[in-house]
Amino acid sequence: MTRFVGIDPATKTGFIARDPDGTLLRAKEITGIKADTPRMVRTLHDEILRHLKPGDVVGIEGFALDAQDTNKVSSGCNWAARMATDRVIGSFVSPRPNQLKKYVNVSEWVGEPGSKKRLKGKAAKQLVIDAVYEHWGYRAASDNIADAYVLSMIAEAVYRVRNGQQLEEYPVYQQEVIMAIIDPDTVKKPKKPKSKTTKRRGKPAAADSHTQNAEQTILF
Repeated sequence: MTRFVGIDPATKTGFIARDPDGTLLRAKEITGIKADTPRMVRTLHDEILRHLKPGDVVGIEGFALDAQDTNKVSSGCNWAARMATDRVIGSFVSPRPNQLKKYVNVSEWVGEPGSKKRLKGKAAKQLVIDAVYEHWGYRAASDNIADAYVLSMIAEAVYRVRNGQQLEEYPVYQQEVIMAIIDPDTVKKPKKPKSKTTKRRGKPAAADSHTQNAEQTILF
């Protein structure tokens, strides 16, 4: 049986598994053994490994911008999830954190243009918890579980669209996330700003030159 799995890697890794009918099979936080970092990451890998099954369709949250340093615990947890999934299944989708939020139509930025502020901490995490409930009627016990639930839904949507389901059956904001994963070339890239010239405006290049003409008369 195909299961749709979402993994939100962290020191408390959110794990969701659902069956094709949408029935929730498992929802938990996986921690590994909290000792030194190498042991925690290794045991987290082992525990995730035990929860996966061949044939699972998996979504793992991509690296956060502040977790690119491979020495960081958060990056180690992410690699633990990736390696475990690779061993059991061999493939997974990896939505970025901003794509996860976009899929449930939330943004950390609130307020009017020109005076927006960014929500942080519990307020930002609550956004996804509430959005999961609004979209699918599931009240997650934590933000890690909520994120994992969204990831399982993204993994399912990508799987179904790749296998013939109509993209238009999803809301536009979800369509954009699905297509960004299936075909990244469809994503509009921001235009590069035009390079600024150092030439003086309104004058030809020669006018800016201070090189003396060989025929110019030198006055003393």
